[in-house]
Amino acid sequence: MNENNIQTKPHNVIIDNRRKMELTGVRDVSGFDEQTVSLITEMGGLVIKGTGLHITRLSLDTGDVTVEGNVNAMQYTTAGTPSKGIVSKLFR
Repeated sequence: MNENNIQTKPHNVIIDNRRKMELTGVRDVSGFDEQTVSLITEMGGLVIKGTGLHITRLSLDTGDVTVEGNVNAMQYTTAGTPSKGIVSKLFR
């Protein structure tokens, strides 16, 4: 359990030859198309970029997701932290 006494699921990512990703600890899918899959995981937001991406397995009950296609990049984002735009950078 984490510090808020909320039970979390383990989060793992397995990438097989950049063609298949198996993820655990996924809370929600916030959006997807053939170039981008956006997920909310136990470790924050996760954006997967590539070509021909599609979700072949989705079980939010267990937190398991499988994404297939050409995976080019993945990036975690910090949940709840607004991104700083150019205006906020100018007025520091």
